[in-house]
Amino acid sequence: MKYVYKVCLLALLLVIVKTSFVSAQNVIAINDSLNQHIFMYGDIQYTEDPSEKLTISDITSAEYTTKFISSRLLFPHNFNRNSTYWYRIKIKNNVSSQKNWVIEFFDQTIDYVKFYELQDNGTYKETEFGDSFKFSQRNYHHKNYVLDLANKDNEVHTYYIKVKSAQKADALFVLRSVNWFVSYALNEYYFFGIFYGMIIVFCFYNLMMYFAIKENHYLYYIAYLLSIAMYEMCADGIAYEYIWPNFPTWNQHTTGYSLYAASFFALLFGRKLLNLKKKAPNLDRLIIITLVLRTVFFLFCLLYYRAGFEMREVEAIPLSVAFYIGICLRIKGYRPARFYVIGYSFLFLGLAVKGILTYWPNFLPYGPITHYSLSFCFVMEMMFLSFAIGDKVRLLRVQKDIATQRIIKQLRINHQLKDSHNKELEEQVRFKTLELREANELLKEQAAEIAEMNQLLAKDNVQLKEDVAKVTEARIMLKNVDFEEFSKLYPDNDSCLRFLAELKWKKGYECQRCEHSSYYHGHGLLNRRCAKCGYEESVTAYTILQNTRIPINKAFYMIFLIYSSKGNISSHKLSEILEIRQSTCWAYASKIKKAMNERKKTVKPKESQSWSDILLEEAV
Repeated sequence: MKYVYKVCLLALLLVIVKTSFVSAQNVIAINDSLNQHIFMYGDIQYTEDPSEKLTISDITSAEYTTKFISSRLLFPHNFNRNSTYWYRIKIKNNVSSQKNWVIEFFDQTIDYVKFYELQDNGTYKETEFGDSFKFSQRNYHHKNYVLDLANKDNEVHTYYIKVKSAQKADALFVLRSVNWFVSYALNEYYFFGIFYGMIIVFCFYNLMMYFAIKENHYLYYIAYLLSIAMYEMCADGIAYEYIWPNFPTWNQHTTGYSLYAASFFALLFGRKLLNLKKKAPNLDRLIIITLVLRTVFFLFCLLYYRAGFEMREVEAIPLSVAFYIGICLRIKGYRPARFYVIGYSFLFLGLAVKGILTYWPNFLPYGPITHYSLSFCFVMEMMFLSFAIGDKVRLLRVQKDIATQRIIKQLRINHQLKDSHNKELEEQVRFKTLELREANELLKEQAAEIAEMNQLLAKDNVQLKEDVAKVTEARIMLKNVDFEEFSKLYPDNDSCLRFLAELKWKKGYECQRCEHSSYYHGHGLLNRRCAKCGYEESVTAYTILQNTRIPINKAFYMIFLIYSSKGNISSHKLSEILEIRQSTCWAYASKIKKAMNERKKTVKPKESQSWSDILLEEAV
């Protein structure tokens, strides 16, 4: 029986708790002593509209009033993306307040919001806004959605907010005085100016370093910074306000693109900065695999599943890989990885805070510090990654100095070796020079002896040639010489012409026309041209060989045969020996015999004669 009582009591408590969540809602009173109030937990009640057809009349009816439940989370959100959500807040006006008040919506990524405010006539004033509208349509040109709050009485007013968004939309509403809103907005934009200004400065600095050093990791780092900056601008509404105010649809997908770019370039930067290809090939392959898988997921979301861009938790995988490789190399003692690991530690601290606010909102207090914790941690990461780059440059400079000192030391050793080697070479050269001098003296003596021997040999050769010529000529004069042997002395026409030229002009040249003795070489072989009148005289001119049509060496042999036989050789025999037609041999033999008879008349009996004398006889 006691057990039944306990069960009933527990059931009653559950009903009471559930009823309290359903019905209890805090009323927020306007008070000049407070500058703002953030609606959370029981301050907000909501209900889901799966049909998306409910109107403000339906929501305010008795049937749906009881369906609103208080938020168990810090800030409720649209758990089902295909449904419309209605939120309800209650504010007690204070007509004696000296301040003007506004309601600010912190989540700038909500696609469509409709704000309902009850008027004096019982109707609801509707105000539409969201990131599906152009920025110029907002009441306040501020990154957040801001609406003026009417404070004309001391009554409690209920405000309804209709929210429809294709991505996660947090119901983060804040009641603020205008004074505090202006002050907070100025400070917030001042922080944004410092934040994005630091990114621009870091990008410009690293760009200059890239032009100076030509290392690709500077470009990857710049791309990573710009990707993070674009993500932060989309999340904070700055991009929507300043970059594409007239293109609201861009703001819905640029976050996914910028996060992919941040992961992609973060991996490339870590791979290049830590020199994984050389230091850790296995980690380098892990980076490449992660890049490929992240790119495949991005393309899948881009082409088939756009809702995947909202899965921002996926970015923890490539960033964890980048963090992991830094830790591994730091454990191995690679010094440039120390600042890299510290930088990523801050980044993961910011991600952890964001994750806690998203999944366990009751664990941490909500405020500007926790809201902008990721931006602050990113600034710290940016600074430490820059330190990591500088540390690598410093390490490279140290390694370069060490290598330079080693090179200088080696150059000194090489110089010493060169000097000692040069001394040895000088000694060897001096010794070889003495040997060469002695050898040269001997060679000079031998050269003198050889020159003297050469002179003697030259004289002997000249004498031998003369003797051979005389013997040959004597042999020819024996009359029993055939044409083959005769051709050894006069082998061709050129040798015959040279012999004839020496014979013809042995007493000097004299022009046949002007009797001038100076000449030039003519066009034909061994021809002579008068330097005065220009008359050119051939070697055979005015000889028995003038105008001959048979080969000169055969003509020489024919003259020799006729002279040797005293004209008693027949033309048939000459034709057989010289292989020339008999008629030609007869005609030319007649000319030779006639020249011989003419010469007998002019030559004295005691003068020595030779067959070559016939050559100078002019053809009759």
